[in-house]
Parts: sequence; structure tokens; C-alpha cells
Amino acid sequence: MIKLTPRQQEILDIVKKHAPVTSEQIAEMLHLTRPTIRSDLSILVCLDYIAAKPKVGYFPGTKKTAAEENKASLLDLKVGDIHGVPVIVRETTTIHDAAVTLFLENVGHLIVTDEDGKLVGIVSRKDMLKVTLGNAAAAAMPVSFIMTRRANVVTVSPEDTVLDAARKIIAHQIDSLPVVVPAESGIDGEVHVVGRISKTNIIRKMLEILAPE
Repeated sequence: MIKLTPRQQEILDIVKKHAPVTSEQIAEMLHLTRPTIRSDLSILVCLDYIAAKPKVGYFPGTKKTAAEENKASLLDLKVGDIHGVPVIVRETTTIHDAAVTLFLENVGHLIVTDEDGKLVGIVSRKDMLKVTLGNAAAAAMPVSFIMTRRANVVTVSPEDTVLDAARKIIAHQIDSLPVVVPAESGIDGEVHVVGRISKTNIIRKMLEILAPE
């Protein structure tokens, strides 16, 4: 996509805000003369950023700017397009082993599943610290004793938008969300974990779209 000059972008913004608007009005708003902006108007018309009607003026064309295309890309982006591999432990895993996994994987939460891979809960660093501080015997306990259970776990599906996932992360003040699909059993509430979407996933993708190298 051709990058617009600052003046061309100003003209485009004026047309979007004041359409239909004449070249005289545009020049006056920019404190310039008509001949000065004539080439800019011609380029914008040729690129279809703006359109012109005789005796009427200029109005927005059909072509989107880079910013508009980037916004559309972000709004259309699905969780399934960017989610990462889930970090999973079984509900029978000891708190000690779960803590080791958590720090080796460098994540804030572990997803807990049963032996069939169905989501049963979430366990966080804070959960582990609460139970282990001053309690040496807690290390041998299963994570099922301290996890947040399925009914209280916030999840997303691969078909949800990344925008919806970001809203849930902010609203619930968490670092990541399990990505789930309905379990083959068909039982309401039973879900299989297929991924994990985090603040890092979202920010990385935003940078790829908005500020590619």
C-alpha cells in the first residue's frame, strides 16, 4: 500500500469529516492555496481514497487506509489464529511437580485437566504460595485441592475474537485464558483444552499488524 504524505492524510481527514467539501474549502482549512494541494487531490482521487463530483466537491472513496485495514484485521482476528500451546497438568499432579512445571514453562497459570483431557480447573502461582508457605506437607498434595474449579474458570473458544479474549483478560485481571472446545461426550459444561491465549500472544500479534518490521 502506498504511504500517504502528512498533507495528503490531512486532506483525507478533512474530506471524511466535512464531505462533501470543495477544493477551496480544503485549501482554506489547511491555510494553503488551491494550486498547492491540486496534485495531492489528484493522487488521492487516483488511488480512490477520495472521489470527486463536479459542482459538488470531494467525498470519501472506497479504498481503506492502512490504519483502517489494520483496525479491520484486528477486529476480525480469531483466538484460533493466534493461541499458543496449553501448559497442562493432571488433577492428580502434586503441588511440588506443578510448581516445577510452572517455573520451567515460565507461565502464571497451569491448566488442570482430568485423564481424558477435559478441563477441571486452573492453578496459579498465588494458589501454590498460599498453601505451601509454612506448610511443608502441602508439596505432596494434588493440585485438585487448591485449584480454581471449572465452574469459576473463564475460557474462550477458537471462534471467539481476540478482542473478546482481551476484554475478558482485562475484566478478570488475569494473564491468560484456556482455549476450549465442547467435549465429545456432548455433556453440557464438559470441554477439552486445545490452547492458551495470553497477553503476550495478543500484544505480539498487534505489533505484527500495526508495526511490522
